[in-house]
Amino acid sequence: EAHLRDLIEQGFEVLVVKDATAAPRHPELGDGYKAALINFGFIANAVLSTDDVVAAMQ
Repeated sequence: EAHLRDLIEQGFEVLVVKDATAAPRHPELGDGYKAALINFGFIANAVLSTDDVVAAMQ
């Protein structure tokens, strides 16, 4: 997330490929992946699947 924020602050348009991203799962604190996706949705220009990104490039 820090790299994402840094790139946004530098003026880049950034998208996150959600099924090519990982995060930890903690038994007491919960699912870090779901939390990260929520944050990415607020920060990134887009949050897409690999299939969506590949289709957009074709």
